[in-house]
Amino acid sequence: MRAAVLHEIGQDKLEVLDDVEAVGFGPGKVRIRVRATGLCHSDLSAMSGVLPQPAPFVPGHEGAGEILEVGEGVGHLKAGDRVVVCWLPACGSCPACERGQTELCLAGFMNAGTPNFRRPGGDVFGFAGTGTFAEEVVVDAGCAVPIPDDVPFDIAALIGCGVTTGLGAALNTADLEAGASVAVIGCGGVGISVIQGARLRGAAEIVAVDPVASRREAAVRFGATRAVAPGELPEAKQQITGGEGFDHVFEVVGKAATARTAYDTTRRGGTLVVVGAGAMDDVLQLNMFELFFDEKRILPSLYGGGDVLRSYARTIALWRAGRVDLAGLITHRVPFTEINEALDQMRTGTALRTCIEL
Repeated sequence: MRAAVLHEIGQDKLEVLDDVEAVGFGPGKVRIRVRATGLCHSDLSAMSGVLPQPAPFVPGHEGAGEILEVGEGVGHLKAGDRVVVCWLPACGSCPACERGQTELCLAGFMNAGTPNFRRPGGDVFGFAGTGTFAEEVVVDAGCAVPIPDDVPFDIAALIGCGVTTGLGAALNTADLEAGASVAVIGCGGVGISVIQGARLRGAAEIVAVDPVASRREAAVRFGATRAVAPGELPEAKQQITGGEGFDHVFEVVGKAATARTAYDTTRRGGTLVVVGAGAMDDVLQLNMFELFFDEKRILPSLYGGGDVLRSYARTIALWRAGRVDLAGLITHRVPFTEINEALDQMRTGTALRTCIEL
């Protein structure tokens, strides 16, 4: 079986190998033939060591495919079912799940410490307990979420992470109100999905902030009312809000510096939503007086901040109704053998989302 493997953390290239085996199949598990997978910036962060991940590993966590085989005790899935891979499944019984905060369930993270693959040289892990840069993957049955037949695999793959994360940040975490002023810092696939969520909620002003001109142009197509480079944000803040700051600011980069900018761009009493996944040693500094005096809400948003299964269903309904554009997010497509080209497209910002075709 073919899979793209990162041998050591810090390497910037993947090696596509054909001697990889998906392992772990048994009771409660399913084997999935991956048909399409997207490249998310979190994959790059895991490769560089920003996000913790044991190596060697197969990146990829934004995928969709069809069930090849189901293990004993799996009654809701069968061979041939079309599924989206969920990298953060809910166990349904932990304290977080019982409180209704299924996105905080740690069951999925526990899977990350168990190898998903094997090569003649030893075990290979799957990123986030999945590893969709492979022709097949074995995961817990809860990681395989059925999708309707009319949802293409490439669209389903996006729903598996980036779209759910971005839409959910606007619809679940921020709970945007109609007429709000919004700024989105970082306009890749996730940031564009935040913009679409803000547009759905009736935000009056949506300012997209990104250093890449092509991404700024795309942001306007997807619903931003204005797109600016980072250095132009203070002027936009002054012109749109009279210097007060935006009602909601979304940080979709995952760096303390941009989070600080987002905080400063939020009005007093407004909401800063932290969407980007950053490093454990990258510390955001706020003083105690401003925390008290500004009364700004700081809301982290993990995987869209809501029930994942409901978010998937909502996104499919919105896509069917033409209320969100998912196909337009896929700006590039590459064959599996050219996966390193997809990495370059993400690093340079030329792609919103690259679909890797297996």
